[in-house]
Amino acid sequence: MAPANKGRKFPAEVLTADEVTRLIRACSHRAPTGIRNGALMVILHRAGLRISEALALRPKDLDPQAGTVRVLHGKGDKARTVGMDAEAFATIERWLDRRRKIGITDRVPVFCTLKGKSVHTAYIRGLLPRLARKAGVMKRVHPHGFRHTHAAALAAAGLPINVIQRQLGHANAAITSHYLDHIAPADVVAAIRAVPWGEIQDGRKPRRIGPEGKERSSPYVGPARKARK
Repeated sequence: MAPANKGRKFPAEVLTADEVTRLIRACSHRAPTGIRNGALMVILHRAGLRISEALALRPKDLDPQAGTVRVLHGKGDKARTVGMDAEAFATIERWLDRRRKIGITDRVPVFCTLKGKSVHTAYIRGLLPRLARKAGVMKRVHPHGFRHTHAAALAAAGLPINVIQRQLGHANAAITSHYLDHIAPADVVAAIRAVPWGEIQDGRKPRRIGPEGKERSSPYVGPARKARK
């Protein structure tokens, strides 16, 4: 079923670590469906998968020892292997353990109903806004938002763009660069945060700030001054 807002475009909203934690805690930690829903948000957030990729995963695609998740049919039907941390794997394993206890075999998708059937994306799209209201998260919460958040975290950690590209499954680094410009313009933020506003307001000559928010060691010599020399 197509989402009600199909065709509409919304700006990306990256979630904070606190907001992600609150969303996961809004799920029941006792009910099987709550454990499953929390595990799904964890894998979206910590592996950066598209919702279709996450819902298609089988237990065999997860390798906690190697720290890998194998996506067999990504965008363009391309396969890729992504990394995921041990803490996230532990959360997924808790759900897998619970579903085994209620008789669900490892032959069905990881994120399934209590009868072993596939979970539909429409259910997740409806679930996340409800959890956001419960958690007091005011941003628009949707499956792809966790992917935005994952990409922003990788950029903030200083990972090379080619690594982020492969993790996200983008066709080339230019797409990843454009993607990050919309959600994590780190160079712009660093530069603006470093502006010496107090000096400017006090009428003092402000320090020279470079493009990455670092103070220049020598005054800037512009094109006009260079020409006079």
